[in-house]
Amino acid sequence: MTGARDVYANLLRDTRGLRREQSKAREAWYERLTWEDKEETLFELEMLLKGLACFANPRNHPGRPNPEPPAAHDYRGELRVLQDVLAQATHCVRQLLGERERAFVFTRYLETVLPEDTVRQRLLKDQLAQDTPEESLLVLRNTFTAFHDLAEGLLRLPRVSHRLYDGLVGTVVREIGRNTYFDPLVALEFRPELDRIRHPEVLEVLHGIHEAAHKVVAVAFLTLFRGLRYAALIDRYAASPTTVRRAYAILAVFRSDLRALARFLGRHAAGHLADAFERQLLAVPAHALREQHAQLSHDAARLVGLRGTLEGLANVLRVEIRKVFEREIPPLDEDAPRVPDGELGAQLVLATASLRATLHHAIRSLCAELAPSSAAPELASESGAQREASERLRRDVWMFLQVLRAFLAKAEAATVDPDQWASHASFQFVREFLDHFRAIGYQLVRASDYGHLDRFLSALDSLRDVDLLDPRRLRGAIDECAAFYTFLDELFRNVSRRAELRDVPFDKKRAAEMLKIYLGAA
Repeated sequence: MTGARDVYANLLRDTRGLRREQSKAREAWYERLTWEDKEETLFELEMLLKGLACFANPRNHPGRPNPEPPAAHDYRGELRVLQDVLAQATHCVRQLLGERERAFVFTRYLETVLPEDTVRQRLLKDQLAQDTPEESLLVLRNTFTAFHDLAEGLLRLPRVSHRLYDGLVGTVVREIGRNTYFDPLVALEFRPELDRIRHPEVLEVLHGIHEAAHKVVAVAFLTLFRGLRYAALIDRYAASPTTVRRAYAILAVFRSDLRALARFLGRHAAGHLADAFERQLLAVPAHALREQHAQLSHDAARLVGLRGTLEGLANVLRVEIRKVFEREIPPLDEDAPRVPDGELGAQLVLATASLRATLHHAIRSLCAELAPSSAAPELASESGAQREASERLRRDVWMFLQVLRAFLAKAEAATVDPDQWASHASFQFVREFLDHFRAIGYQLVRASDYGHLDRFLSALDSLRDVDLLDPRRLRGAIDECAAFYTFLDELFRNVSRRAELRDVPFDKKRAAEMLKIYLGAA
């Protein structure tokens, strides 16, 4: 219990990299703020700052990949978003400064009346000091006001070139990166005043997990709950035509952070789990190994299951986010048909609902893996959560049925002439199927109470142990996959009969689009 709290607290305290005295100064400044909305204002400011950096990366923009060279693009649409974000960030800074805002106004007045260069230079040097959080905010206030004016001037041009836009946005991002107390430009970073998990069911799960999984699971939960706050902020901006395009900056943060989480879970989580378990194993004295063998084996099996769940979640996040950003959110292309801001807000709200459902699914899946006997956290209305879970299960079952069908067809062809298929290259379809199983199928067999689970997994594990096709092992895998196909086919029909889906026809076209996205991204 204590170890879990320590890891959780350490992540909140250490991910930004402030020195101890700076961290204490920021905490003391935050405690001195008196109004009730200080957390929401600080969260909005930091996410707008991060949004400026993430929005500068075209990979975080909605729409399908554009082959158009940057030099041919007109960046007025992006510059309008940049200008609006600068204005809103400045508004948040003014709120956080409170009475110190008057110091900024007075300093700007002095700049216009002081005749001596030496005095003006001293004043400029004082403006750049960042010894306290208030001074860091004053630096942002000063520079963002100038950047906003520059953006306004550039928007008067008939066309904004890549060089002009990139020069301005690059300068803005560098200024944020130089800020001492308000620099959120770190992937998977958290702050104690902004990121505490407030769901008791999730905290109970987090405090009761195996020591080796503490850090990985804490990073996952904190990022997923941060994503839910992004979704709420996007909905707030989308509610008004005057602020709707500001949401694109927060969408860029959402895509960047969830991409970073998917990469962490898919590529690095297994290593973290293995390293932590190795340290635990090496800490056991030799004379106690026999006594602790059963517990260590149990812990290792739990970590293997957790690894599969984490890798599956990484794939879900990667595919779902790509689907929403490429197909459901209009791009900012100035040459494309312009969506009226009133209609754009409705489209963003629908897209955010899809993103929020993905995050809910990830949180519930992780809780179910870590504490299968505990109640799932209440993240949405019970009826809505049931329908969402059933629709997702039905779609995933259908997707993996198609993958299984393709594997069975190739595998049966491979058994016709074993000599023809006994090369390294011919084994590629088996490796691809094992990758698809780890990404989609593993969660299905874990969640569906498949009666022959051990036998099925054993057959697949036997294929992983060889570099070339072994006809005997391949035949065993074919038989088990055929049995699993029959089970999933029946499961698909049973899920479709559930009360929450009784009047909801299966959207095969939408499921096929998801499968196409998955196969294209795999």
